[in-house]
Amino acid sequence: MSDLPTTRLAELGITLPAPAAPVASYVPTVEVAGMLYVSGQLPFREDGSLVTGRLGVDVDVEHGRQAAERCGVMLIAQIRAALGGDLGRVERIVKLGAFVASDPHFTEQPKVANGASELMVAVFGEAGRHARSAVGVPVLPLGAAVEVDAIVAIRPA
Repeated sequence: MSDLPTTRLAELGITLPAPAAPVASYVPTVEVAGMLYVSGQLPFREDGSLVTGRLGVDVDVEHGRQAAERCGVMLIAQIRAALGGDLGRVERIVKLGAFVASDPHFTEQPKVANGASELMVAVFGEAGRHARSAVGVPVLPLGAAVEVDAIVAIRPA
């Protein structure tokens, strides 16, 4: 099986960072019965800084969408690490869960979450189309603006 997602990442000009270490008592990924569960990932910029703030207060929709995309980049980095570097083992991105730190009156969480969703399609093609939830929350770990987790169907090694 070819590793087309790695080629697509290169075409998009995306270099995957080292996977982020957990910030509490959990593991980044768990593989069970052909499924890979990826813990929530935060929006680290290329320079390693964290995108913080709240949508509808001090972060606008476009910056929130970019933050969600950065969460998606970290999700892919975690997937690659869990699969021994072989993104070609991804059969399908099954579901993303997007958590958006936002003002109680902010209602555009789906537009923010599109940053991660559109990245999955750009990298994995049709296999990147997924179910999704996008939820507004009052606060996220470390003051992050967005957090995204994933469920991924994988092929055997």
